Amino acid sequence: MAADRALTQAMSGLVELPGGPPGVAVTVQRGGQRSFHTAGVASLGSGARWRASDHMRIASVAKAFSGAAALGLVDRGQLALDDKLRAILPWLPAAWGEVTVGQALSHTGGLPDYTSSPAFGEAFKNDLRAYVKPRALVEFVSGDPLDFAPGSEYRYSNTDNIVIGLVAAAVSGRSYSQVLRQQVFGPLRMPDTSLPTGFRLPSPHVNGYEVSPPDRPEDVTTLISMSGAWASGGIQSTAADLNRFIRGYVGRKLFDRDTQRQQLEFVSGHSEPPGPGVNSAGLGIFRYKTDCGVVYGHTGNLPGYTQFTAATLDASRSVTVSVNARIVPESKSAPVRAAFTTLRRVYSLAVCAALAGP
Repeated sequence: MAADRALTQAMSGLVELPGGPPGVAVTVQRGGQRSFHTAGVASLGSGARWRASDHMRIASVAKAFSGAAALGLVDRGQLALDDKLRAILPWLPAAWGEVTVGQALSHTGGLPDYTSSPAFGEAFKNDLRAYVKPRALVEFVSGDPLDFAPGSEYRYSNTDNIVIGLVAAAVSGRSYSQVLRQQVFGPLRMPDTSLPTGFRLPSPHVNGYEVSPPDRPEDVTTLISMSGAWASGGIQSTAADLNRFIRGYVGRKLFDRDTQRQQLEFVSGHSEPPGPGVNSAGLGIFRYKTDCGVVYGHTGNLPGYTQFTAATLDASRSVTVSVNARIVPESKSAPVRAAFTTLRRVYSLAVCAALAGP
């Protein structure tokens, strides 16, 4: 199929760029037909090819999982989107008192981003593998005012999903990891997905790299503790599991149509990094309007990995694009910034491949 050929050609071009990743893997599913495309390598040391069963960090795609957990609780009547965060977590700052669950899920509550806090950077400066409690992540910015009045703007904030993870634990009476296992991983049959709080990644895994030409790529697979990302970006999974997740999440296997209707009320705003086409933000999900059609999903990046996964609303078509390097438009490296333009084209071509044919 022409769409598949265009995709594989673009993937090969991406890994050949000076600022490109060592490898890229794309899962495309059209109905019951699933294909797995790769270019480059999963490890520079071994030269091994990427496999759909290889573990990887999914970065901010983890925010879709916290969306799934929260919306599942909404569906069960244990949580409401207009619940105030501070009514559930009374230790939150009084200045954050009007922010709701729905606003946190849509990045419209104004919560300051803890990853931009100098205190957060200081906490990890001497030990990148240090463990930080989830509540402590919020406390890095608990003395800060809201960035804007709740509901008045959109601004992507990692704090939003840390708070959502804590809310899910509080209202369910279980740990956030247990909520994920019981409400998401289990129902969608995702045996190779988990939320670690340390720095290790299960084997077999894809090695993640920092790319900064002309230097050789640096292996950062186990450089940092995932406790610093937690519900905002700490989940590890595989290409096979992630494909199952996005089909189930978008395809309403975790909550009903009424809940999804509330989820799909969009505002202007793009995921981080931007996905293909025109981006709009819903509750724990983004809409991507491309030249080939519309899909719904999430992107993500952290040291070593960049991710994109999306599906059509009927879940008949899906795509997952993974690269083993942080390829983002705000990189300090001009070649990496250029590579992101090509990566975003790979995203678009992957969507086109998923939507091609009868």
